[in-house]
Amino acid sequence: MLGYPTKKKTQPKVVNMANLGMTLESDIEATNQYYLTHNIAVIHKKPTPIQVVNVSYPARNKAKITEAYYRTPSTTDFNGLYKGKYIDFDAKETNSKTSFPLANVHEHQIIHLNDVNNHGGIAFLIVGWKIYNEYYLLPFKDLKIFWDESRNGGRKSIPYDFFKEKGITIPFSYQPRLDYLKAIDILLGQV
Repeated sequence: MLGYPTKKKTQPKVVNMANLGMTLESDIEATNQYYLTHNIAVIHKKPTPIQVVNVSYPARNKAKITEAYYRTPSTTDFNGLYKGKYIDFDAKETNSKTSFPLANVHEHQIIHLNDVNNHGGIAFLIVGWKIYNEYYLLPFKDLKIFWDESRNGGRKSIPYDFFKEKGITIPFSYQPRLDYLKAIDILLGQV
C-alpha cells in the first residue's frame, strides 16, 4: 500500500479488538457500568473479604497493607438485579483450545450457585476463550451436569464443542463491551 503524500510503502495496522488491553473481569465491570448508567440493570462486583493483619506507615498519609489474608472463600464475582430477577455469576477465562477445566471452579462456588439457582435466581458462568476471543454464558444447570460427572470419576473439563453447540454466545463490542444481558434474555426465553 502506498502512503500519501510520501508514497512510502506502509503496512495496514492489524487491530485486535478482543480485549482492548483489559481482562474479562474489567470488561464485565465496564459493561456493568454501562448497564447502570443506562438504567438497564444494577450489577456489581463483590468485594473480596480480607483480614488486614499488618499495616506499614512510611508517612502519615501513606498507609500500606503489608500482610493480609482471605477471611472466607469468596463466593462468586458478580451479583445484582435485572428485570426483577436476582443474578449471580462468576467470570472465568481459559487458554485451552479444547476444553474448560473444571478445576477453575471451586466447590464453594458450585454450592453458592446451586443455592442461588434453587431459590429462583439466575446463576451462571461467563467463560472467555482467550485463544478464540469468544465469550459464552454457561447456565448453572449445564455446569452442574459436568461438575457432578467429574465428581463421579468422569471427565474433568467441559469440551469447547459443548460451548459452541449449547453455550449462549456473548458478543464483544464497544458499548456495552460484553452484552451478557442479551444472553440472559435468551436463557429466559424473552428473545
